[in-house]
Amino acid sequence: MTIDAPDIDMSFAEPADADQLERAAKALRGNGFTVDIVDTVAEARARVRDLLPRDQGIFTANSQTLQLSGIAADIEESADFESVRRRAARLGDDFAAQLKLGAAPDVVVGSVHAITEQGQMVAASATGSQLASYAAGALRAIWIVGAQKVVPDLDTALRRVRSYSLPLEWRRSRQATGQPSFIGKILIFEREALPDRATVILVREAIGF
Repeated sequence: MTIDAPDIDMSFAEPADADQLERAAKALRGNGFTVDIVDTVAEARARVRDLLPRDQGIFTANSQTLQLSGIAADIEESADFESVRRRAARLGDDFAAQLKLGAAPDVVVGSVHAITEQGQMVAASATGSQLASYAAGALRAIWIVGAQKVVPDLDTALRRVRSYSLPLEWRRSRQATGQPSFIGKILIFEREALPDRATVILVREAIGF
């Protein structure tokens, strides 16, 4: 685990331009993802509310995008939705049962750390607790992704994870919990096998890590 705060490569904070977003969206669609491009975070938030079922369990992955956009609060603090996290909280200290609930929800909502112009997505995690639902456990998945996360290729995506997302999360975690973060597992999405399972909402604004 890194003891000193890793340096941040701020070049990865710059939102992709319209042509890059369109290339990424076209490639994602070709790889089996449903893709919406919206102009603002507020539009993305409204779109998620429209997409979410009212009668199925929804798991909100740990995500600064969800926190900053208000999407996490919409799900966790509203009686409109069946929150898996609220259900898990009722299990007390049964950590294994909580993990199982999060691994196979009806719906997972989250974000990723990078999307390539070839239609690949990369998500990193310390524990990996959300990656099972991302990969296959959830019957339906919705990811909200800021334009600054679109990069040319997979090598750049992995570099973004290590030199931008991790340093920011390292600092956030250290301030919030006293413990720095680290990369425990990385999931690379190449293609979605199930029709209509996975939706990516690309936001022209920057949001999240």
